[in-house]
Amino acid sequence: MGIGMNGPEDPGGRPSTPLHVPVLLETSLDLLAPALERDRPTTVVDATLGLGGHAEALLARFPRVTLIGVDRDPAALRLAGERLAPFGARFRPAHAVYDRIPEVLDDLGVEAVDGALFDLGVSSMQLDEDDRGFSYARDVPLDMRMDPGEPRTAETIVNEYAANDLARIFRVYGEERLADRYARAIVRAREATPVRGSAALVDILEAATPAALKSRGHVGKRVFQALRIEVNRELEVLERAVPNALDRISTGGRIVVLSYHSLEDRIVKRALAARTVSTAPRGLPVETDETAPTFRMLTRGAPKAADAEVERNPRAASVRLRAAERIRGDHRTA
Repeated sequence: MGIGMNGPEDPGGRPSTPLHVPVLLETSLDLLAPALERDRPTTVVDATLGLGGHAEALLARFPRVTLIGVDRDPAALRLAGERLAPFGARFRPAHAVYDRIPEVLDDLGVEAVDGALFDLGVSSMQLDEDDRGFSYARDVPLDMRMDPGEPRTAETIVNEYAANDLARIFRVYGEERLADRYARAIVRAREATPVRGSAALVDILEAATPAALKSRGHVGKRVFQALRIEVNRELEVLERAVPNALDRISTGGRIVVLSYHSLEDRIVKRALAARTVSTAPRGLPVETDETAPTFRMLTRGAPKAADAEVERNPRAASVRLRAAERIRGDHRTA
C-alpha cells in the first residue's frame, strides 16, 4: 500500500507524491530475488496489493513468477486488476484481510509460496477519496473502513465508545499525549449532537488542545490514526498475519515487510525474532531440530529509505524494512 500510519499529506489532505510510487521498490525486489529466481516457476504473495505498484514491478522483473494479490478493499482489487491485466493468469487476486493468507492459499490450491511482501499502512487511493473518510484535513464522513463491506465505522466509535475506551485507543494506537482530554471532550460534545464528520471532530480536538501544544502539528493526526487502526483492527490483524505468512513460505523463500510506525514495526520484529533465534535452553550442548531457528534475518535492524528516495517520495520518510529467509523446516517437511 505504501502510506504509513502517519503518512504525509499536503495542506489539502491529499498525498504529496504521485499515487504510483512504491516505497523501497528496488530494495524489496532485490531482497526477494534469490527466492524468486529459481530454476522453476515460483509464487509470491503480495499481502497488501493496494494499487499494484509493487506487484507490477515483481511480475515484470521475474517472468516465471505467479503473484497472488491480497486486499480487503474491493476497489483496490478492481483497479489493480486493470493495471495487472497484461500479465494474464500470472496475477491471481484474492479479496481477503491479509491474516487469512493460509485460507487464500488453500482456496487457490497453493501449498507454499516462495516470497511474501507486506507494505503496511493506508493506501494513497483510500486517503484521496473523500467518501472513504480517512482525511483529517478535509471535511469528510467519519468512515475509515478499508473494506466498505465491514459494519463498523469511525463514526460508530466516536459516538458510541465510552470515554475510557476512546482514551485507550488514542493513547495506545495514536500515542496521543492528550488522549484522556480528547476523549472527555468528544463525549461532552456528542451529548449535545452526534459527531458526524471529520471537520466536527477536528473542531472538538482544536477546542480541547492547550494553546501551547497547537504548534506540534495537526491536532487530528494521532486521533485519526488511532481511529483508523481501531476500525480496521490493523494491529491485531498484523499480529496474526506475519506468523501465518511465515508458516507458508518454502525453504529458501523470503519475506519482506515495510512498516511505517513503531507499533507496526514492533509486531513485525517480534514475529521474525520468534523464528530466527534458537528456542533451546541456555547451555544445551546440541541444537535439536525442534529448537533450531527456521529463518535467518536478511537485514540488520530496520533499514530506512535513503535520503535521495525520501526527497523523491516523502512517503518513504517513516518506512522501516525487515526481511528474513526460511532456512529449514517448511510446513511440508515439518
